[in-house]
Amino acid sequence: MEELSAAVRAAADDGLRVKAVGTGHSFTAAAATDGVLIRPQLLTGIRNIDREAGTVTVEAGTPLKRLNLALAREGLSLTNMGDIMEQTVSGATSTGTHGTGRESASISAQIKGLELVTADGSVLTCSDKGTAEERAVFAAARIGLGALGVITAITFAVEPIFLLTAREEPMTFDRVTSDFDALYAENEHFEFYWFPHTGNCNTKRNNRSAGPEAPVSRFSSFLEDELLSNGLFQAVNSLGRAVPSTIPSIAKISSRALSARTYTDIPYKVFTSPRRVRFVEMEYAVPRAALVETLRELKSMVDRSNLRISFPVEVRTAPADDITLSTASGRESAYIAVHMYKGTPYQAYFTAAERIFTAHEGRPHWGKVHTRDADYFSTVYPRFGEFTKLRDRLDPDRLFANDYLRRVIGD
Repeated sequence: MEELSAAVRAAADDGLRVKAVGTGHSFTAAAATDGVLIRPQLLTGIRNIDREAGTVTVEAGTPLKRLNLALAREGLSLTNMGDIMEQTVSGATSTGTHGTGRESASISAQIKGLELVTADGSVLTCSDKGTAEERAVFAAARIGLGALGVITAITFAVEPIFLLTAREEPMTFDRVTSDFDALYAENEHFEFYWFPHTGNCNTKRNNRSAGPEAPVSRFSSFLEDELLSNGLFQAVNSLGRAVPSTIPSIAKISSRALSARTYTDIPYKVFTSPRRVRFVEMEYAVPRAALVETLRELKSMVDRSNLRISFPVEVRTAPADDITLSTASGRESAYIAVHMYKGTPYQAYFTAAERIFTAHEGRPHWGKVHTRDADYFSTVYPRFGEFTKLRDRLDPDRLFANDYLRRVIGD
C-alpha cells in the first residue's frame, strides 16, 4: 500500500500519467497509458472474512478464479457472477462485469466497501455507510473505469455456499422471444444464445436447489464443454474465416450440436465455463422491456445483409442498480452481446448492430468494443454529470486520464 501511494506521488511529481491494469481481458484501451502502468500481481489474496456481516475483503489484484476457489473452501460464495473468471476483481468491477439475474445484479453491485489510492497518494475508503463524500465516491467507484484512483481492496457481500440446478435446452428463436417475459420471470438466472443465419437458440436456466449435488459427468464435460464448445467450435470458426460462404451451413450444424442437459453444482461451477476460442465482442445494455424488439431488429438486419456471422449472440439480464455508471443504473436491463471470430473483419457487423442498440438508448459495456463518446453517455446516463464532478474533485489534474477516458468521460 505504501509503495503504491509512493509510486502515484512520484508519477505526479514527474508529470506522468498513472493507470492500473488487470489481466488484459478488456477489448478497449481502458488501462492503456504512456506513463506509469501499475500491475497488481502482488496485491492478491483475502484480507478478511467477516461471517457475521457476510463479507469478504480481498486485495484488488486477486483473480476471480482464485477468489471463487478460496470462498468455496470457506463454504461461501458470491451471489452472482459472469461466465468468465480470469479477470482481477478490480478489473472486473471497474468495467462492470456481469452475469445474468432476475434479482441479483453485477459483481460491482455486490460490493460493500472500497479502498483506493487517489491522485495525491492518499488512501480513501468508502462505503454506503460513510460520510456524504464517501457515499458519493462509493456510488461512482464501484464502476469507476480507473478514473478516480487505483483500487487496492474490495469488500464483497458473500453468503453461505448454495447449489444451483442448471437446465440447458435448445429452443427456437420465435419461442424464446415470444415467451421471454415468462422465462425471465420464472427463473432466477436466464440466458440464451441465438445462432445467426438460423432460427435456433440454446437456453440456460439456473435456479437454486436443495440438491443433491449432481455435477456434469466427466464425459459430458469433455464432449460438450471442451470438444464441442471449444475444440470443434475453434475448427469450424477457422473454416468459416477462410471460406465465409460456409458459415450459414456451419451455423445450422453448430446450433444443433449441444443437447439438452441438467446438472446441479456449486455456483462458480454453474455460472462459469471455459472460453478458449478467441473473439472480438461488442455488448450493449438496453431497457429490458425493449429486448425482444431490439433482438428481432438485429435478426432482421443479419437476414437482409451479406454478413456471415459464425458466433452466437448472447442475451442476459440484470435488475436496476444504484451505481452511477453501471449499464443497469436506474433501469432493468437486458444485454445483447455480438461477437466475431478473431482475425475476421467485424466493423460492418458491429456498426450495424450498434446503430440498432443506440436507437433503443443502449449503454455499451465499458470493457467491450464501442464507438460512443461523452456526449452520447451524457444522454443515456442520468447521473453522468455526478460522476464527472466527482472526478474533478478527486483528480483535477487528470493523473489517471488516458485517451479512452478522454473519449468516454471527457476532459
